[in-house]
Amino acid sequence: MSTLTAPEAVARLAPVRTLLVALDFDGTLSPRQDDPMAARMLPAARTAVDALARLPHTVVALVSGRSLGDLEIISEHTPDSPIHLAASHGAEFWHPGDGDAASASSEAELAERDRLRAAAEAAVADLANVWIEPKTFGFAVHTRTADAAATATAHERVEQLMAAEGPAWRRRTGHDILEYASRQDGKDTAVAALRALVHADAVLFAGDDVTDEDALASLGPGDVGVRVGEGETAAAVRVADIPAMAEFLADLARARARHAG
Repeated sequence: MSTLTAPEAVARLAPVRTLLVALDFDGTLSPRQDDPMAARMLPAARTAVDALARLPHTVVALVSGRSLGDLEIISEHTPDSPIHLAASHGAEFWHPGDGDAASASSEAELAERDRLRAAAEAAVADLANVWIEPKTFGFAVHTRTADAAATATAHERVEQLMAAEGPAWRRRTGHDILEYASRQDGKDTAVAALRALVHADAVLFAGDDVTDEDALASLGPGDVGVRVGEGETAAAVRVADIPAMAEFLADLARARARHAG
């Protein structure tokens, strides 16, 4: 894959007529927290995101593995916000003027979710600093503050459970998290749906984790992918950290404002 510097990427995206700016949240705009619900955008990232959302022909979306309700809380999203939300890896959406949108769950699907979530909770109940986060279509095993032995045991137990009881569920790993979902949606399908909805001529997608690579790999020749931090990536641009990502977004907002003017 060809690589771009941050200024080259800004120059490519600034003149695009309709631009979709799709951004992961945790680790991209907000530092990761021991308590996931304590996550908030860095002030500089918030300023840059809001500046982009105010520009004509510039659509901003947060694309996250979080459940929609949790994403609304941590992003401090308001009912009058112009920012789209794609939650649960693209299985749930919120669109300005339309509100929430998610494919309906059957009673059987909900019952299976609750049964497997309860089984996972029981499987890790004796492990210190390991906990299960409920998700709309599944659950996540958090081990951020657990030691290596507890983490390995938690993963082994839950993986054995799901291999036996939920073999068709989608498994994802990320920073100190193991997640299972009954839905197969990924951030690549979320970005594709948003692109079609807003008729974007190009897409900027930025993320920091393994779960963002589906979306980064799906981008086309006129799009730009940004990886925040280390790790193997399909992105053409890499920035060091969240402050650098905020600076990139602020530079893009200024460049697009000049073109719009």
